[in-house]
Amino acid sequence: MNIDDIVKQKIWLAPLAGYTDAPFRHIAKRCGADVLVSEMVSADGVKKNFQKMAHYTAFNESERPFGIQLFGDNPNVMGKAAQLLSVLKPDFFDINMGCPVKKVVKRYAGSALMLKQDLAEEIIKSVIDVLMPANIPLTVKIRSGWDAENINAVSFAKMCEASGVSAICVHPRTRSQQFTGLSNWDIIRQVKEAIKIPVIGNGDIQTFHDAINMYEQTKCDSIMIGRGALGKPWIFREIKYFLQNGVSAPTISKKEIFNIIISHIDEVLNHEKDEKALIRMRSHFSFYTKGFVNGAEARKIIFSTIDPIKIKDTLEQLIFND
Repeated sequence: MNIDDIVKQKIWLAPLAGYTDAPFRHIAKRCGADVLVSEMVSADGVKKNFQKMAHYTAFNESERPFGIQLFGDNPNVMGKAAQLLSVLKPDFFDINMGCPVKKVVKRYAGSALMLKQDLAEEIIKSVIDVLMPANIPLTVKIRSGWDAENINAVSFAKMCEASGVSAICVHPRTRSQQFTGLSNWDIIRQVKEAIKIPVIGNGDIQTFHDAINMYEQTKCDSIMIGRGALGKPWIFREIKYFLQNGVSAPTISKKEIFNIIISHIDEVLNHEKDEKALIRMRSHFSFYTKGFVNGAEARKIIFSTIDPIKIKDTLEQLIFND
């Protein structure tokens, strides 16, 4: 796939562990997301048990353009995982060099690689050596740096570009910030001005106004939305409507909100086909019910049952009686 097909003013759904599984990706796509990415996948896990990791890497044709995101600390293992997964024919691979979670960084994967640029470069080159014959692009997701004293996104992005990466996504918080405080969009601008490959901006996009402001302030090529899409996947549609028409999208109706949530429930049940499926969806229910007058009471009912009819009835009463 031509890299322009995934980075030229596209709206990406960010990979979020525990959230961006296939059912939610399908909903996001219907709501206007252009590019989808798998949940973060362990390269060691893929190498040890390829079949076991299929749950995280499987996708269907409707999800394209689709990328698989890998994380790890060993260049050889990362290359082997990319080789194994390339048979699935994703449109691109992404390497996570931005995850701040302790169990990831303690092994020098995720954002810890921004402290070990030489290792990060080896990993990139190992993966590219595998992907190049298959003509599969590689992108990399980074943070602004490890902490306030180590802001190195620009130099790191230059290394990625020189190593053959096709595009880079920048989440402009440090690892020490985790997901707190405000992201510094000026870091995205600095990276965009420093390199020639496309830049995807990520961080603090909660409304279509935020998306437009990020484009204007950073000149990034595309944007990526993660937590801003949880509980409101229609944000993708609102952004696209404004980009195409120059005015705000019509306010989403209660009926539309209800239908989207019901579709998400049905996607989960069709995809997983087991009684625990709706238990795993509870994190999404928390976001969907947030802000409603009786949201807390609705969550108590929803979290106490796995009966889809009872859950749907509870949501209907919550939304239409608000």
